[in-house]
Amino acid sequence: MEKKVRVRFAPSPTGGLHLGGVRTALFNYLFAKKHGGTFVLRVEDTDQTRFVAGAEEYIVSCLEWCGMTPDESPQKEGAFGPYRQSERKATYRQYADQLIADGHAYYAFDTPEELDAKRKEIPNFTYGQATRGQMRNSLTLDESAVRQLLAAGTPYVIRIKMPEDELVSFTDLIRGHVSFETNLVDDKVLLKADGMPTYHLAVVADDRAMEISHIFRGEEWLPSAPIHILLWRYLGWADEMPAWVHLPLILKPDGNGKLSKRDGDRLGFPVYAQNWTDPKTGDLTKGFRELGFMPEAFVNLLAMLGWNDGTDQELFSMEELIAKFSVDRISKAGAKFDFEKAKWYNHEWIKNADAAVLLPLVKEVFSEHRVVEGNDADLLKIIDLIKDRCNLLTDFVQQAAYFFSAPAIYDLDSVKPKWSSEKVAFFTAYGSAIHEDATSVELEEKFKELAAANGFKPGELMLPFRIMLVGGKFGPAVFDIAVALGGQETIHRINKAVLAFSK
Repeated sequence: MEKKVRVRFAPSPTGGLHLGGVRTALFNYLFAKKHGGTFVLRVEDTDQTRFVAGAEEYIVSCLEWCGMTPDESPQKEGAFGPYRQSERKATYRQYADQLIADGHAYYAFDTPEELDAKRKEIPNFTYGQATRGQMRNSLTLDESAVRQLLAAGTPYVIRIKMPEDELVSFTDLIRGHVSFETNLVDDKVLLKADGMPTYHLAVVADDRAMEISHIFRGEEWLPSAPIHILLWRYLGWADEMPAWVHLPLILKPDGNGKLSKRDGDRLGFPVYAQNWTDPKTGDLTKGFRELGFMPEAFVNLLAMLGWNDGTDQELFSMEELIAKFSVDRISKAGAKFDFEKAKWYNHEWIKNADAAVLLPLVKEVFSEHRVVEGNDADLLKIIDLIKDRCNLLTDFVQQAAYFFSAPAIYDLDSVKPKWSSEKVAFFTAYGSAIHEDATSVELEEKFKELAAANGFKPGELMLPFRIMLVGGKFGPAVFDIAVALGGQETIHRINKAVLAFSK
């Protein structure tokens, strides 16, 4: 019988959610939905020193915004809970003890000071085959000494005992056959002095307990794979081991190394899904959502970082991604992040979206920027008029604000050098000719007719007219703007601007 697909996204609640983490969640989600499986959110909070208040709630919010609501999570308990590792603490000790009993792990009593001294003594010190014999652990101490230390409550950690001269091999669904020499892997800590497991022990125990079928995680976890595979074997679960999928890195725009928050700060774009405020420092790190990205566009651009469906198609809805997603179309090579391309995706999604879909998003942006808006019916017409000109949802502020309030300042430098009394006369006459219900065609015809009668080419008057209505050299077709404003408001703006231009 085929194993039911169960995948998990397992972030640590340590701060903002990097777009690489969101892509990992996305590929997990797409695979689960493609195969009728279950998408699990498990919070890996075993490292209490790095725990940040509010981070879990933030992660949940990011997933919700992206349309990837987990089937099981701390907020939606299923049959495999708890879904926070800190709440599973009691389950890990038995596995550490089993590994010691079977000779696959050992107690290490080294103090932080002893470890620091060894690091100073040995350059690039690692605790493993070459050095474990020089340390204070249950491999170098006799049995009675170990018993005495344990009985006295001496602090210790439990480390995996990596075997000598073995080759650990597995099949990665992206990379094919992968092998590691155990001599090159150090004896990682499995259980810390506070009784909490490290990632290495907890991830294996929890993936088995939650019946995870496929592990999608970043390429940076490849060096940990031999430890995890050995733990699956040593604990007697080799036949239950999930399939491995190590995703390619998301690279800096120049391709030199993994994209980091620092790169975003340096180059002026976000790398987090949503705004994140550090609760300790108060520092704000900006996110794609608040910058003005639609969630559909954000998901679309992430899917294309390291995956394609084999065609030239670039725009995919979530439903299309689910239908077309396959692991064999994920690239081995890292994917360079291009912010201009990211904005292109967003522009395309805005441009193609129905005004009714954009309405609540635009209203939210207007509320944040304190734009006074009209009624929904007028706003829907305005959205349709200007959406082609917006790369970001925040662009609607500039592109639409002038529909609701007359410009307070004008781009006078573009008008005054060629302003004249003849133009004053033209616009005075044109204002008098405008009717409240005139169409854009009627407004344009009257404009051209009066221009000819006053000895102007229409092109000489179009820019001043635009600046009268919106304040600058931007916006959709000027006669469409006039129709949206209505005849009375258009006349008011012409008269007000004529005075300003003539000073």
